[in-house]
Amino acid sequence: MAESDFEILDERFRRCVKTSASIEQLWGEGRWCEGPAYFPALRSLLWSDIPNDRMLRWDEASGAVGLFRGPIGLYGNGNTVDRQGRLVSCEHGSRRVTRTEHDGRITVLAERYQGKRLNSPNDVVVKSDGSIWFTDPAYGIDSNYEGYQAEPEVGGDFVFRIDPESGDCRIVADDFVRPNGLAFSLDESQLYIADSGATHVTGGPRHIRVFDVSGDGTLTGGAVFAECTAGIFDGFRFDDQGRLWCSASDGVHCYTAEGELIGKILVPERVSNLCFGGPKRNRLFITATASVYAVMLPANGAKTF
Repeated sequence: MAESDFEILDERFRRCVKTSASIEQLWGEGRWCEGPAYFPALRSLLWSDIPNDRMLRWDEASGAVGLFRGPIGLYGNGNTVDRQGRLVSCEHGSRRVTRTEHDGRITVLAERYQGKRLNSPNDVVVKSDGSIWFTDPAYGIDSNYEGYQAEPEVGGDFVFRIDPESGDCRIVADDFVRPNGLAFSLDESQLYIADSGATHVTGGPRHIRVFDVSGDGTLTGGAVFAECTAGIFDGFRFDDQGRLWCSASDGVHCYTAEGELIGKILVPERVSNLCFGGPKRNRLFITATASVYAVMLPANGAKTF
């Protein structure tokens, strides 16, 4: 990767990247790749290829890519790893959030709210207390491309929290057009949530908002943290210094904790999501349209498991 593939907007970004580093295309045979999740114990990356209704697995030791799951009608999207090293997934086709247990069994965590089917769970994070938070826009039921076209039942595009003890699923934010990616701050006192409503509403939101998180899971605040300068924000993750690395149409944008855009990693395809991985959590894995990319950084991802 040449220096021209990095856009330095602030000198502080030079400490976050190596302009001599190379960006690698690990795989490039998808239609819309999403939801990368790195498993340290397996030295593997999992991700979704939504329109092809499959999940893929890349093996770090061999570089081989193989089918992990599908096609079986699930149309998986966002994925994450919980504190016990289990896969937690959002599924458009089944309109649910699931957990894959260590023995391979699938546990359904949420599929209905007050008896009504969810829209199409999109992205998910797990808090250290075991609560599971996910966004539920209608992308997967808008057409048959990323799921099954259907009429929405829940009455809006919401953000939900699943209680770790009771399993109760409740709405924690209801004023989004299309809630999308989400991530907790390092101390989990704040939750950052993208609104990608500009994809379906002319002049709609293309920003990330930040909320304060109370002890009982209630969200307050919701001020705009950053506006996307290229397309929309989708998925994003924090590094261990509190910088936020965000997907955008032209690559990965890096923001300070104060919301200042300090630089970009330019990627030749539209970026959907990203995660940190590798033994030191300093390899950034990027899903972008048909491909999965990776680049080594002098920055380390926040530890979340």
